[in-house]
Amino acid sequence: MDPAPITSIELLLDADAEAAVRAEWDALAAAGLSSMAPHASPSNRPHVTLLARRGGVAHPLALPDDALPVPLVLGAPLLFGDGDRRVLVRSVVPSAALLALHATVRDAAGAGDDVDHMAPGTWTPHVTLARRTRLADLERALPLVGAEIACEGVALRRWDAGTRTVTALS
Repeated sequence: MDPAPITSIELLLDADAEAAVRAEWDALAAAGLSSMAPHASPSNRPHVTLLARRGGVAHPLALPDDALPVPLVLGAPLLFGDGDRRVLVRSVVPSAALLALHATVRDAAGAGDDVDHMAPGTWTPHVTLARRTRLADLERALPLVGAEIACEGVALRRWDAGTRTVTALS
């Protein structure tokens, strides 16, 4: 039996931060490295996933009017996974404002079959730069990730992997 598709709630970055992350995607791709740049789907945007759940997420989510914008700092690169290939991401500093938004979104979504690493205390906020990055390529990849980026999370969207649709939430 196939597992239920994932539905996620994602925080989108302000225009300048999105452009900066896309520039990093492009630099990785231009160097012949793994990157999110080649994924041409309109849903492929730099974002911070706040909730990932098997099955659906209530829609619409009842969120306070003052939930956004939220200040963010995109920090140092991190690697997720194991083996010869990893996911290369930019860390997002887990500020009090970001943690509060994470909790607000989880509360608004109600109970569900959430992905384990999204729970408070286990969630590592990040923006993905590349999937399947070879460890041998890190020496070339890391210098292509720029300095810290102070920005804002300005909008929320719902991604439904089952239908491959994006719905703006704010």
